[in-house]
Amino acid sequence: MGYADIVASACATGRRLNRDELDSRRTEGERAAEAGLPLRGLIRDHLAAAQTVRPVPSSPGGLLAVMEQAVDAFVEGYERAQQQAIRQEEAARREFVDDLLYGGSDLGRLAERAERFGLRLSQAHAVAVAAGPEPYGDGFRVARGTEAAVLARFPGRRILLATKDGRLICVAPGDQPDVLAFFAKQAYAATDGGKVAIGRSHPGAGGVVHSYEEALGALDLAERMGLDGPVLHAVDLLVYPVLTRDRQAMADLVETTLGPLRTARGGAQPLIDTLTAYFDSGCVATEAARRLSLSVRALTYRLERIRSLTGADPADPTNRYALQTAVIGARLLDWPADAD
Repeated sequence: MGYADIVASACATGRRLNRDELDSRRTEGERAAEAGLPLRGLIRDHLAAAQTVRPVPSSPGGLLAVMEQAVDAFVEGYERAQQQAIRQEEAARREFVDDLLYGGSDLGRLAERAERFGLRLSQAHAVAVAAGPEPYGDGFRVARGTEAAVLARFPGRRILLATKDGRLICVAPGDQPDVLAFFAKQAYAATDGGKVAIGRSHPGAGGVVHSYEEALGALDLAERMGLDGPVLHAVDLLVYPVLTRDRQAMADLVETTLGPLRTARGGAQPLIDTLTAYFDSGCVATEAARRLSLSVRALTYRLERIRSLTGADPADPTNRYALQTAVIGARLLDWPADAD
């Protein structure tokens, strides 16, 4: 029985719609939503159909009450189907993002699914990852605001924005660095002091994984090394993975070069911090002292203490490279904490 027939039947007897009639209207609403029909036009059709029904003279308000029941049930079904579709789309999106970033799916199938979400995996892509003080999810204001800003700035671009493990992710074609630069600016502003890392551009589906891992590695490196700057580029940090490629060799260099500093009063860490500030300031004693809130005399004493313990003079160009490499290695390996 159609909508007009249901309304006419109820009006003829002055009754309200029964459960079966309401369920049928909800079902029709679900079908309309699944077919992609616009709700405004459907409501207009309901109003037009109701005009053909003659209300009972003794109950002129009955038609309006029945119409309200029928339309309300129809809209309920329509919205329920829409919400279900949204949940299914979100689940499919999360599954795709997982497979894309972890490379655990058939590449051919992954490429087909990528088209649905706006990516062409035959092209090269780069990935930017933003991490804030707090983890972020799909429904968070920061994630929604950043995504809206990027898509508004670059309409029609093949861009994927998502959240993963509490971080904001942006995947963009490798030849469009302006997209990732804008994402980085928006994400940094939205995360209130977070950091953004941008991986290098790599081809194919595996390239997305590679770029994502580079960005994650850059964020981890920034935390361990205390790197400044809100935006990190993996291409600028390639020397660090090279230094730790042979982890045992680096550990041996650190232990051999800096191990004697453990015997100093207060342990090795204050003297390693001194070397870090000294090298980071371009071996300018006054600037290093300022960074450490020390007098130049106190800094000079520490540098002399380092020379006497290690046999290497930080001011001597011959010794400087080995000491600086060992200091970088100590920060990468969390030495001496991990060695204690």
